[in-house]
Amino acid sequence: MANCFQQTRGLTWNVKTGRRDGTVSKLNEALTNLPLPFFNITQLKANFQGKGLNVKDLAVLSGIYLSIGGHTIGTSHCAAFENRLYNFTGKGANNNADPTLNSNYVASLRKKCLPNPSSTVLVQMDTGSFKTFGEHYFLLVANRRGLFQSDAALLDDLETKQYVINHETGNPKLFFKDFGASMIKMGRIRVLTGKAGEIK
Repeated sequence: MANCFQQTRGLTWNVKTGRRDGTVSKLNEALTNLPLPFFNITQLKANFQGKGLNVKDLAVLSGIYLSIGGHTIGTSHCAAFENRLYNFTGKGANNNADPTLNSNYVASLRKKCLPNPSSTVLVQMDTGSFKTFGEHYFLLVANRRGLFQSDAALLDDLETKQYVINHETGNPKLFFKDFGASMIKMGRIRVLTGKAGEIK
């Protein structure tokens, strides 16, 4: 993963060596452990705290850690956020969008994602910067253009909201420092010991 960020923005951090991991990767375990795109702030904080990460780590890593993949790089299928565009309250009104989502952004997304969307339709997660790692994600969240409910949830906690506000205008040196520190902490999650697994 460190190589990925080096290629997209030149960001590097010291990766700890000698980590002992399992020998098999299972999709269902990833789905169980990663926070989901519809999580609220309470669920997000509990998910991170359960892995030894704090609220600042939640804000810092939101652009890459939440859901499957990351929110500052890449694309998403419409199905992951369709509920925010249509019938958000569950009362059967298809024009009923998530009120926390920018109305102009809703209109733009609806042009790409029709009700019951095709599984092949993709939308940029970080509009205008989806191939580059950086702080643009926080600008979108601050302007209520975060694609997922879990993005919008960052504005529902004083500490995560303040981090979004502090970085929406750009402070790359500090953000990259914070990001590297949080990635090192994330690299310590569920490390195997003894003779279990193997050293990667």
